[in-house]
Amino acid sequence: MRKLGLITVLTILSFGGLSQEKRILSLEECIEIAVDNNLSVQRSELSLQGAEINLLQAQAQRYPTINLNGNYGYNWGRGIDPTTNQFIDRRINFNGVSGSTNIPIINGMQVNNSIKQSKFDKEASKYDLKRSVNDISLNISLFYLNVILNKELLDNAKFQLESSQQQYERTKVLVESGALPLANELQLQSQVASNEVAVINSQNNLDLSVLTLKQAMLLPPGQEIDIVIPEIEVDQTEIESSSVMDIYNTALENQPEMKSADLRVKSAQVGLEVSKGGMYPTLNLGGGFSTNYSDAFQDVTVASVTPTGDLNPTTFVDNNGDPIFEQDFDVQLQSETVPLSTQYDNNLSKRLTLSLNVPIFNGFRTRSDIQRSKIAVQQAEINKMEQRNALFQTIESSYRNALAASKTYTASQRQVEALEETYRAVENQYNNGAANFTDYQVALNNLYQARTDLSRAKFDFVFRMKVLEFYQGKPLTF
Repeated sequence: MRKLGLITVLTILSFGGLSQEKRILSLEECIEIAVDNNLSVQRSELSLQGAEINLLQAQAQRYPTINLNGNYGYNWGRGIDPTTNQFIDRRINFNGVSGSTNIPIINGMQVNNSIKQSKFDKEASKYDLKRSVNDISLNISLFYLNVILNKELLDNAKFQLESSQQQYERTKVLVESGALPLANELQLQSQVASNEVAVINSQNNLDLSVLTLKQAMLLPPGQEIDIVIPEIEVDQTEIESSSVMDIYNTALENQPEMKSADLRVKSAQVGLEVSKGGMYPTLNLGGGFSTNYSDAFQDVTVASVTPTGDLNPTTFVDNNGDPIFEQDFDVQLQSETVPLSTQYDNNLSKRLTLSLNVPIFNGFRTRSDIQRSKIAVQQAEINKMEQRNALFQTIESSYRNALAASKTYTASQRQVEALEETYRAVENQYNNGAANFTDYQVALNNLYQARTDLSRAKFDFVFRMKVLEFYQGKPLTF
């Protein structure tokens, strides 16, 4: 039993040590964490890095290409000596070095236009990244507001439960004293139970909204969080003094998806110029060198000359008529492979070329590239119009929804004020026996529902206004 108790204590302590402290986060912190962890944002960052690499590659096309090649090997049997070009039948050890360079002089402005296109693509990728950040920021703001709403709804449910419990305790005393029938106590007991269920449901909704926010930030499962409840002011004058077109025109100037769409059109237009460059001649300056080595290339020298035998007269005479003698000699030759450096120097060849390429017919490849580029321009322009239409529709819908939410919020405020007075009056009547439990229950439920509707209308209006402010380039803060 002692061992079991010790194991239990150690287990509790170990789990306690593994549990993480709850983090209290503001909206700005939630957005920052979500942006750092979001996979779409990371994908956009990689796309930006790819665009930067493409720009560097396009800029490098201005510079000469330089290549150095080398070879080393053996050859057996009958073959050609690479240094003498003679047939030999032996094993040859050979190697060689060569190099080449090419400098573009005229290329139909394809290099310059490719650089310009890559710059547009890079800038568009930057705005695509900003758009990804904006999208996740809006989502986090919505989830954050949803948590605040559910906290307020939970407070409303607790208020209703507290009112029911107080009324239940008061009625219980009156029933015990005989002033009220037992049915009143039982009815209030049932009302308290119903309100307890409402509190549990509200708590569950709050927990789910916190979980949704945490999942959107891609936090680890064991991390517990809560949020900072800011002071949210409801300003209805701003929506009344603004217009859809004013907000839309402002959004056109600052929203990254609009700037990205404009840059994509420019990129496609420059891409068309790149394709047209394939119709013009190209002029290149080239150069290179090559040299090689073979161990079959021998340097033969006379090592020694030794007379052999006697002098023997020949049939020839000199100018004086004297006979000419001949004698045999033993000649010893020696050979050695010409050194690597010497062969490289002797076999070195250089070249300088100026090449002109005039396109005449290439299987309609250039023409097809131009047609595809024209289609790409049209597609980019269509995408730009789609972005503009989507932006206008979103702003117009948000504006109309914000106006409706403002009116609903105002009406809900008046409704809550009226139902609070009704509830106080019915509560006094019920306590004095002038109203029955049904009247009291209806008044309490109506007040709870009105407060719930007011909370929903408030946060619906706040979010709609934040969306409109966001499209006007204002930061997402409370």
